[in-house]
Amino acid sequence: MSNFIIPNLQKEKIESYLKEGKRLDGRKAEEYRELFVEDGVSENSASAVRVRFGKTEVLAGVHLALAVPYPDSPDSGTFMTSAELHPMASQQFDIGRPGINSVELARVIDRGIRESGFIDMKKLCIKEGEKVYQVFVDIVAINDDGNLLDVAGLAALIALGRARMPIYNEEEDKIEGYSETEKIPLENDVLSFSMTFHKVGNVIVADVGHEEEAISKFRLTVAMGDNGGVPRITAMQKGKAGTISSDDMETILKLAESKWAEMFPKVKEYVFK
Repeated sequence: MSNFIIPNLQKEKIESYLKEGKRLDGRKAEEYRELFVEDGVSENSASAVRVRFGKTEVLAGVHLALAVPYPDSPDSGTFMTSAELHPMASQQFDIGRPGINSVELARVIDRGIRESGFIDMKKLCIKEGEKVYQVFVDIVAINDDGNLLDVAGLAALIALGRARMPIYNEEEDKIEGYSETEKIPLENDVLSFSMTFHKVGNVIVADVGHEEEAISKFRLTVAMGDNGGVPRITAMQKGKAGTISSDDMETILKLAESKWAEMFPKVKEYVFK
């Protein structure tokens, strides 16, 4: 997500380390940073969480509103994701209306959740053709130290997994807070999460740091869910200008499958805690 520019000497050092199977922070190329999750950071939303990989930190909140359904799905709720990348997170982000980075981040996360069918939209219908619940996921970057896509994507999933249903006052046609016990309707079996891989030098790298992200040739985000114990791809998004060769793609898909098997049980535990 970064436009950060680093000196050639630092670039050469990072690539040289990767050739030896090492990274400047001591991790291996395929290794993720430790995950930290804090729940209940706002009591005024359906849910709100703080998620951190290393120094990359994101807030994600969920709220619901009343809406008119789309004409082509009159019996289904609606879903929208927004992302705010503020200068407090990185000097590369500007104040003002959402830029291309924040729009792309929101769209990648939205697509991964939407295409997996994770939210049961039909159960968000109040009156067919007239009134439904609209689910909003709001993402705010607190600090960008690389790989915002994966951190924000996971934060969105955890926030959705813990989100509570609204208390709807039908007589006054308004929402009056959130239930203490009832959660929003989710299809637990189709949980899908995103993993982003970059090519740095000649090495495919997972969970990039800020400097690695700045010098990568391309990135590929792969969203994977469970299909009877076997991963299934639910969405995919390429970024940056570099070309992905067939060998690169094979390496990424094998690595994604391996990391999914390692990470999915932990992700599932955090989302449905």
